[in-house]
Amino acid sequence: MNLKLTYNPQPATRQLQFAITGSKSETNRLLLLQALYPNLSLENTSNSDDSEVMSKALQNEQPSTHNPQLVDVHHAGTAMRFLTAFFAIQEGKEVVLTGSTRMKERPIKILVEALQQLGAEISYEEQAGFPPLSIKGKKLTRSKVSLPANVSSQYISALLMIAPKLENGLELTLEGEITSVPYIKMTLTLLNEIGVETSFIGNTIKVNPQPATRNPQLLTIESDWSSASYWYSIMALSEIGTEITLSSYKPNSLQGDSALVEIYSAFGVETIFENNSILLRKTHNPKLTTHNLQLNNCPDIAQTIAVTCFGLGLPCHLTGLHTLKIKETDRLEALKTELTKLGAYITVTNDSLTLEQSENINPNISIKTYQDHRMAMAFAPLALKVPIVIEEAEVVSKSYPTFWNDLKSAGFSVAEQ
Repeated sequence: MNLKLTYNPQPATRQLQFAITGSKSETNRLLLLQALYPNLSLENTSNSDDSEVMSKALQNEQPSTHNPQLVDVHHAGTAMRFLTAFFAIQEGKEVVLTGSTRMKERPIKILVEALQQLGAEISYEEQAGFPPLSIKGKKLTRSKVSLPANVSSQYISALLMIAPKLENGLELTLEGEITSVPYIKMTLTLLNEIGVETSFIGNTIKVNPQPATRNPQLLTIESDWSSASYWYSIMALSEIGTEITLSSYKPNSLQGDSALVEIYSAFGVETIFENNSILLRKTHNPKLTTHNLQLNNCPDIAQTIAVTCFGLGLPCHLTGLHTLKIKETDRLEALKTELTKLGAYITVTNDSLTLEQSENINPNISIKTYQDHRMAMAFAPLALKVPIVIEEAEVVSKSYPTFWNDLKSAGFSVAEQ
């Protein structure tokens, strides 16, 4: 499904409000912890495809059979990483964990080798180092493992979440400079909330064993800041005085993407926390200066920021993006290709993106999304400036299924091509 987007300004008196689905990052972590500790209850869970896949894989777990159970996570990278660790400790359970063609191209060797260090029995069904995986669940008694510190935080979080179920807990050493610290701290904080004792000192993380949680517990999941990023971009590209309210958010968020508050203040967007919501208001036009941003802790909003800067005619230099090479697509090369079609002058390296000042945006350009939900949503706000076509627009269901309907409510024309 290809969608053509244009913008129809709304009356100034209209107050726009949207309820954003729960954080995919928090939801997927808590779904796994709920599977390990069934007395946990969750509310405001994400309605994203990724979380649905995660939930289905955990709920459909069957008793041991003679044949391995096939678990297909499709495009859900988070589910692939988290479930690899989960199934490794399910004693007597055998699964083959697989995914889409793109998933079979995304490396998982580092996580598999870490689990094997702990005693897990995992082998590759096809290409070494990549899914699909054959996993035979067993009791893991070893408690020490090391990982390169600059790997995806999902590898680290996958190990940390199963750690309290290990007989001797876990001591994880991260070698080198640590990236994506907020996502590691998110995992540790959620473990702490259910009563698991942890420590994170220097490059060593320790998680104490905890066979069971003490009492039934209800956990409320904060809405997804990554999904809010597209509204920040819309505000930055809008006229001064434009406002929108999003729920449900809190100032002390566990999500690294909450860095949006500070980052977008430089683009003229003010954030006001009130009544479990955020009011976004365009207060001024940004200065014409190069925006240098280190995004190690929030790489998922890099696409949104790059497109925002292009739409505002601002140069930018974004670094800390090495993990974008192995996402749903090579996001750096995808950004370069699609922004260039729009008239941008852009260069990328293995971990950075540099965008020069642009004065014009080519209209009616068709944006290829590469089966990547963030490509679709990051480019959509440009419809405030010129008509634009988003290819394979249904891909947004991976993280924000109601995105196109919400855009319609905000005054965008969304027409199927």
